[in-house]
Amino acid sequence: MSAATVSAPTAAPAHEGRIGLRANVRHIGALARRNMLQIKADPESMFDAVIMPIIFILLFTYVFGGSMAGKGHEQEYLNYLVPGLMAMQGMNIAMAVGTGVNDDFKKGVMDRFRTMPISRSSVLVAKIVVEVGRMLVATAILLGMGFALGLSITTTPLHLLAAVALSMVFGASLMWVFILLGLSLKTPQAVQGMAMIILMPLQFGSSIFAPTAKMPGWLEGFTKYNPLSNLADASRHLMRGGPVAHSMWMTLAWAAGITLVTAPLAVAKFRNKT
Repeated sequence: MSAATVSAPTAAPAHEGRIGLRANVRHIGALARRNMLQIKADPESMFDAVIMPIIFILLFTYVFGGSMAGKGHEQEYLNYLVPGLMAMQGMNIAMAVGTGVNDDFKKGVMDRFRTMPISRSSVLVAKIVVEVGRMLVATAILLGMGFALGLSITTTPLHLLAAVALSMVFGASLMWVFILLGLSLKTPQAVQGMAMIILMPLQFGSSIFAPTAKMPGWLEGFTKYNPLSNLADASRHLMRGGPVAHSMWMTLAWAAGITLVTAPLAVAKFRNKT
């Protein structure tokens, strides 16, 4: 009996290779449902997705709007700001994924999943599916608040949906980075600290909050290759008009590159983590 008990957990990795696509999708669905039930049991976990977009749009519009566009012209800055905040939402939600994965390991939840005959990637993909849903909620609240304050779209609803979809794709790619951090670092606090080191230069060294033309030359060069600048510019042009092809393809290239590098590393780390 003891031998059978010891050998049972090691059977899962061998079985993993025989899991078909349909079973994989079913596993992802079941695990995503589990994650959504966790949110239902702990509604406070939605505070960052519900409250932060409102705080950000009010804070930046009325603190920086007058300085950027002139007093009384805050609405002009609002039209510039909201597409940038859509880009920023993905990073903030992605950071929560890393701390959540780290916390699940602390509680032993992930160890239980690893003893089951399911694909290792399905556990992480299910996490990303639910977090993309949270990102959609945050983006909907951000846009709703923006329209209430006077945001105007000069293109079409399809262009707006394309901007939202682009933000979702890039945000999902960032989640793999923070999942890898969550699996590599020892505590949720360490994940948060490392995340802030990554987030701050990318967010403020970009075109999210201000045009880059008046920045120092070295910083302007950094912003040109900053993926958040490309995402913010693409969303801005999709919503307000302008040449969108370069910034959109750069954003998609960044998203594909980040995913291709970090997703296999995260799955391997999850499989081998003790």
